Amino acid sequence: MKAAPAKGTKAARAASPRTKAPVAVNGTTTNVNKTRQRILDVATQEFSAKGYDGARIDDIMRLSKVSKNLIYHYFGSKEKLFIAVLEQAYQGMHEYQMTWPLDVSSPVDGIRKLVRSTFKYWRDSPEFIGLLNSENFHKGKHLRKSKLTKAGYSGLLGNIANLLKEGARSGDFRSDVDPVELYISISALAYHYLSNRYTLSYLLDRKLSTEDEMKARIVHIEDLTLGYLQYGAVGHKARSRGAA
Repeated sequence: MKAAPAKGTKAARAASPRTKAPVAVNGTTTNVNKTRQRILDVATQEFSAKGYDGARIDDIMRLSKVSKNLIYHYFGSKEKLFIAVLEQAYQGMHEYQMTWPLDVSSPVDGIRKLVRSTFKYWRDSPEFIGLLNSENFHKGKHLRKSKLTKAGYSGLLGNIANLLKEGARSGDFRSDVDPVELYISISALAYHYLSNRYTLSYLLDRKLSTEDEMKARIVHIEDLTLGYLQYGAVGHKARSRGAA
């Protein structure tokens, strides 16, 4: 699968439209962008580790090696800084999702690649998981103040919809699948496992963070997803009868 590598802050580091600016001849604009990006990177770590309520501008200031006034100059407030961090993280995710290959050999192959791509993103993005945990605690109120975080889903959902239509035409998949519901299910099956693997590992006596366990989890998600998609599919029924 042709997927861009993503890990931690790097997975969310793709600059948002607000961070881009033309490079000045004397390098001043470049330095400004580097400083702003450094603040965003440090803020991402702090908000992810401590949540919106626990993170402190004083700590971000100290770790970024800038003045508090400069942070407020760039972002205006703690809330606006958090929103900028979320926007950067979501843009990084959307850019990663659009690397999901469209030249799959079959609809079944496409679903398997979608599952693997989704699991890989969440596995390599622990900071984003921390940000989302905090934002869900606040019922998404900061996301609602951003105009940039929703737009990136249209391309991914369009690709999934096309894959489902192809699968329905070929008889591999049932024809009544909602792309949004399918994406939520696949993402949840990966996200919940990864965000809760430390507590689940202790409670269930399973080493859920090993490479073998994660590979087994990916196969499990693939089988669950394909089992749902193939249930009642015309072609799948015909093949089942032939095998019987």
